[in-house]
Amino acid sequence: MLFSVECILWVKEATYTRLCSTKKILTVNGQFPGPTIEAQHGDTIYVNVYNQGKQNITIHWHGVLQPRYPWADGPEYITQCPIKPGGRFRQKIIFSTEEGTLWWHAHSDWSRATVYGAIIIHPKVGTRYPFPKPDAEVPIILGEWWKEDITKVLQQMHDTGGDPNISDAFTINGQPGDLYPCSKQGTFKLTVDRGKTYLLRLINAAMNIILFFAIKKHNLTVVGVDAGYTKPLSSEYVTISPGQTIDALLSANQKPDLYYMVARAYSTGSNHHFDNTTTTAIVQYKGKYSNPTSSSSSSLPSLPFYNDTNAAFSFLGGLKSLADKKHPIDVPLHIRNRIFTTISVNSFPCQDNNNCAGPNGTRFAASMNNISFVNPSTALLQAYYQHTNGVYGDNFPDMPPFLFNFTDIFLPLNLETPKRGTEVMVLDYNTTVEIVLQGTALMGGIDHPIHLHGYNFYIVGFGLGNFDIYKDPLKYNLKDPPLRNTVSVPINGWVTVRFKADNPGVWLLHCHIDRHMTWGMKTVFIVKDGDQPEERLLPPPPDMPRC
Repeated sequence: MLFSVECILWVKEATYTRLCSTKKILTVNGQFPGPTIEAQHGDTIYVNVYNQGKQNITIHWHGVLQPRYPWADGPEYITQCPIKPGGRFRQKIIFSTEEGTLWWHAHSDWSRATVYGAIIIHPKVGTRYPFPKPDAEVPIILGEWWKEDITKVLQQMHDTGGDPNISDAFTINGQPGDLYPCSKQGTFKLTVDRGKTYLLRLINAAMNIILFFAIKKHNLTVVGVDAGYTKPLSSEYVTISPGQTIDALLSANQKPDLYYMVARAYSTGSNHHFDNTTTTAIVQYKGKYSNPTSSSSSSLPSLPFYNDTNAAFSFLGGLKSLADKKHPIDVPLHIRNRIFTTISVNSFPCQDNNNCAGPNGTRFAASMNNISFVNPSTALLQAYYQHTNGVYGDNFPDMPPFLFNFTDIFLPLNLETPKRGTEVMVLDYNTTVEIVLQGTALMGGIDHPIHLHGYNFYIVGFGLGNFDIYKDPLKYNLKDPPLRNTVSVPINGWVTVRFKADNPGVWLLHCHIDRHMTWGMKTVFIVKDGDQPEERLLPPPPDMPRC
């Protein structure tokens, strides 16, 4: 656990054994998951990242707004060139309004499969939580594990044009749990005292899957999401997408025993294979030391079925901002920039005699408004700051190029092929923005967790089917919508988010299912400087990595 104005992260390989097999993985400080970084509301800290690995690396501080300072945000070739093996980058992390749980992770290729850790932002000295102080706080990080080297999984996906191999296990705090081979000894255990309350800081660090999570015979009371407070919400389970965090209170109010906590997939894609295994950990009341398989509470908690969209969004729809005097909200009411974008899984023709592993011999792709994003060969932020031409275009459309019945299960094949491009959208400083994210049924459709760097946004509405511009805005929640940095767009459905563009810089918008991002489901917002000095982009640090 790191709680310092200045700390060091050593990115290096380490040997780990899971599922009866041993391999080298990329870690931070030799730990998996990596160290927890702690700060207080409003702190600025410096993190020295040393790359002692064999591949390029960048580190992203997921959900940290980094006001006026995208230089340390982390996405490869968007805000920085990667840190090369043997290189170093001193990253300035500016906490502003965040309070609660966030996380950090690699943002280069698929290194984040093992390079990640929690960020905990405590209230300022002299202030406190808007709920009773818990007796202890525990990060619970959900992840995925492959027996194969993750770089080979990614390379095979590139080579074949098909889906990546699915993971061999899910993990809780780096451990698969009792239901997997060779795993019982390492199963994570949370020891609790009856009558005490524990703040679970849940993080979904999985690469490619939304998860359900629950604890046997214990409800969870959600009090925060994505480092912002919510109205208390009691639930038997939670739905958490890759990139999202949830702060939930666990009351140890059952008879002393051992109880399973579990996580498993929520996956809706009709033509998509997924890991259908279940990861477990144990809530162990003090004084009970038997194995849960011999305990009276040995059964697993009930979770919704894998493709239960109603259950997933029933939970998500119950989340509301706290919106009290000490935690006011400011939902934009008068919108200047309206953006409607489709988010689709697509395909490109195979260049290898139709021997690719995508649908009908094609290569998988993904897009926003029919543009499959192509990473530049240099950092887009640096090109913007230095007025370098030819690196990107500024023609990302605010409407889809083709209007059709987006969620029809029978769609023309010509809609499946997007265009390639490095197109961004430029926004004026302080403009108010509304984005409608519309899922499509191309390739069958699936849920998409969409993450915006540099901003939180209000989720004012969501629904299934096609967005109705006349009816759906009448049902928007403008009173206490949740404020998040990552939103789940339901399969063949839509979500509307709003924010004020008051953070100048270059900010990535992308799907947090990594195969979709790799296939091109992303774009970039460039927010221009304001007129006043305090509204302008800060200069870059002297040790920015070079391409």
